[in-house]
Amino acid sequence: MPYEQTIIYLDEQTVLAECGPMRLTIQAWKNGKAQNQLCQQAAEYAFSCLESVANHRTLLSQRVQKIHSLPENDLEQRMIESVKVIGDPDLTPMAAVAGTIADFVADWLFDNGPTKVVVDNGGDIAIRLAKGETASVGIRPQINRTELSHIATLDNRRSSWGITTSGLGGRSFTRGIASAVTVLAENSSLADAASTAIANDCFVEDSSIIQVPAGQIDLNTDIAMVKVTVGVGVLNPAKKAQAVQNALSKANAFCRQKLIIGALIALEDIFVMTPSMEEFIST
Repeated sequence: MPYEQTIIYLDEQTVLAECGPMRLTIQAWKNGKAQNQLCQQAAEYAFSCLESVANHRTLLSQRVQKIHSLPENDLEQRMIESVKVIGDPDLTPMAAVAGTIADFVADWLFDNGPTKVVVDNGGDIAIRLAKGETASVGIRPQINRTELSHIATLDNRRSSWGITTSGLGGRSFTRGIASAVTVLAENSSLADAASTAIANDCFVEDSSIIQVPAGQIDLNTDIAMVKVTVGVGVLNPAKKAQAVQNALSKANAFCRQKLIIGALIALEDIFVMTPSMEEFIST
């Protein structure tokens, strides 16, 4: 890869892996003891995952409807399958890239002995928990700010969790106007694709919403002709409520299909969540 690969110990229990667009924080514990050496090995594995994606970028930049044969690599297969089941026609498998890499790194770690693993790929988080372990994740009301509005608390009723956030101002483009859409699923790959799709549906026609083709912003984007949101003026309360309801309807549909566990949607001062999300969320 043309990018420099960097591994840094941020503190006694956190390893940072950076390479081009990827900024991955890796944490693992075994019965409460940090496993930093193993996390460093996981960082090297993360670089290999990113390189694999780069090698398949042409295929992964196509809409899933046009992909008729799956690659042999499990990582790329997972990206394609996650986006395909979500069903948003504008998404390519790259919509699940961050969450999928987080999953594969978390699974690699968990298979090597830790009892608790947290891998955060730019806000797309994969968590693995053995018996007796729990994890708490802060949720941002605006994707481009650091303050938290809610906490998600996860236990070991399942060993695998994914929690991701999409919205206006994030690393990826959106067709919608959501400040943040946070999705909880059984893995980060599905959560990543789902949060992107739900954020896209947080939309309502209004002259104050500015959209342009994505290719005007990024010549290398895989969705060059899709209009994406670049700015939002003042919306009246009814328009904001309708946009949020559109997103909530999509999230509830995903819950009924058992694609996700739940979702929390924020648009400025409005917060709504699926009923299934309530047991995990506190303020």
